[in-house]
Amino acid sequence: MDEQKPLEKLFAGARLRRLRRERGLSQADAAQALGVSASYLNLLERNQRPVTARVLLALADSFDVDVRAFANEADHQLLADLKEAASDPVLSGLALDRMELNELADSHPRAAEALAKLFHAYRETTAATEDLASRMSGPAGSAGGPGVVLEAVRDALDARQNHFPELEDAAAQVIERAGLRSRDKAADLSRFLQAQHGFTVRVLEEDLMAGARRRLDFHGRRLLLSEALDPSSRTFHIAAVTASLEFGELLEKLAETAMGENAEARRLLRVGLGNYLAGAILAPYSQFLKLAEESRYDLVRLQRRFELSFEQVCHRLTTLQRNGERGLPFFMIRVDQAGNVSKRFGGGIMPFVRSGGGCPKWNLYEALHSPGQVLAQSFELTDGRRHLSLARGQFSSSPHRQSPVVHAIALGCDWQYAENIVHADAIRELAPAPIGIACRLCEREGCAQRAFPPLNRKLEMNPHTLGASPYGFGSE
Repeated sequence: MDEQKPLEKLFAGARLRRLRRERGLSQADAAQALGVSASYLNLLERNQRPVTARVLLALADSFDVDVRAFANEADHQLLADLKEAASDPVLSGLALDRMELNELADSHPRAAEALAKLFHAYRETTAATEDLASRMSGPAGSAGGPGVVLEAVRDALDARQNHFPELEDAAAQVIERAGLRSRDKAADLSRFLQAQHGFTVRVLEEDLMAGARRRLDFHGRRLLLSEALDPSSRTFHIAAVTASLEFGELLEKLAETAMGENAEARRLLRVGLGNYLAGAILAPYSQFLKLAEESRYDLVRLQRRFELSFEQVCHRLTTLQRNGERGLPFFMIRVDQAGNVSKRFGGGIMPFVRSGGGCPKWNLYEALHSPGQVLAQSFELTDGRRHLSLARGQFSSSPHRQSPVVHAIALGCDWQYAENIVHADAIRELAPAPIGIACRLCEREGCAQRAFPPLNRKLEMNPHTLGASPYGFGSE
């Protein structure tokens, strides 16, 4: 901490309460660990007392918390969701300003989350209803269901900072029992599957797989993989099946704990957790973090050493949040050519729009046209926060006679960590690009790439004057 500046009053009750609950502690247990009384901790959590420097130091010592990050923490995704909700015509008449939204998120986070989820469900239902009305054919499905389920799963991963110690421990067990080496993990895992579960791994012609990339044949005791998969993808699929067979009950328990009675969300989260475990098996935590730090997070070196795809490396980097052995806090997002988000982690670092497209000035979208090349960008959001974005386009295999699937993936972090990342060296002296979360939530004027006016600003179109932006808007 900066000794030259006096510590401003820090009210962080919601953060303290969330941290305590994440660690599964009662107020009495947490108070004892921090060296304060339970009644005093209760006052801190209710924002009736500011967090002192002594309490911050106790948090760092007892809970392995980054003091700077904790003092400056804000749930950026939640704030973005609240701003989107407040800007909608349904609520815009209330004129909720940023200060009120910040206060709601910090003082009453559960109420803020409820409002954000309710608004998202409303938007999903409205969009589905409009789509059904426009088609006027076929039976109606469950309006908004899939989108709400997907966001619920993403929120559950964000709530755990995409880190699951239980799965890291499970991965270590598989690594030891299978005798995984640094090279040829596919062969080691195949032998393990045969010895422990009686499954033989076979690679079949694409036509025989009928479009499937992986199929577990329980009758014939075979794991069938398509020849269309590249080597790193085949290894990942073998690891994913191993994870499911070895720790299926653990995956089910974690999914049930996070998603409760929502069967669709449980199944979706279970698949995601199985993929997490597969990545942890192929990239052992300490070894992966060690090379990441030694190489200054050189994504290409990490790919080569652990024989992973770019996407697998990025995903693994978002999970390195072990107490006492933390990597840098990263976010990750994957989009297709239409801007649809198919993977997203780290909403607490970088806020993502829940509906509609993103900002075309973000190099995430430029990467779609430069597959295989890592593009580095420094960008600044409308609230002044600066981030580093490392984006790359990639081709994925598709069924025979269909065009390859193209995705863009961005791995990013707060700009304060740029000096620790080799890919940022070339752009260190460049001014950040001004971007927004999305046009409807961005109030920057004069943007030539603006597709929509801001939700909470009135259009002011002058028929005699046309600026860089196709839309003019006033201050209210």
